[in-house]
Amino acid sequence: MKPPKFKTILDYEKANILMQPVFIRVVDNIRKEAENNNWEISYQEINEPFPSHILTQTKGNLVKKTNVWFICFQVCFDEFEIEQNEPVQIDAKLVSDTGELNWDEIENKTKTIVTKLFKND
Repeated sequence: MKPPKFKTILDYEKANILMQPVFIRVVDNIRKEAENNNWEISYQEINEPFPSHILTQTKGNLVKKTNVWFICFQVCFDEFEIEQNEPVQIDAKLVSDTGELNWDEIENKTKTIVTKLFKND
């Protein structure tokens, strides 16, 4: 996974505002979903190609690994794909041009994305 390229400087600035709160909401939602659906989870830190946390989900014989930053990018950006080559744009519903966070939208989008991770597929 490559770090995202930003469509505008404003998108970059909004990402700087959003990333920490989104990361916290993602990790908390992962914990809740794991507890509610009887998944075991663990995290591994890696440094290449950039510092990341790899989520490992285990349920019976099923094992899934996902980069937590990929989840955060899916929350923060409009239609983010793992190998995206196009510049990213911040989801305008999450943060205003003045930097005010829309906590309800952040939580709703985070929960939707994290819930999909815990489907038995």
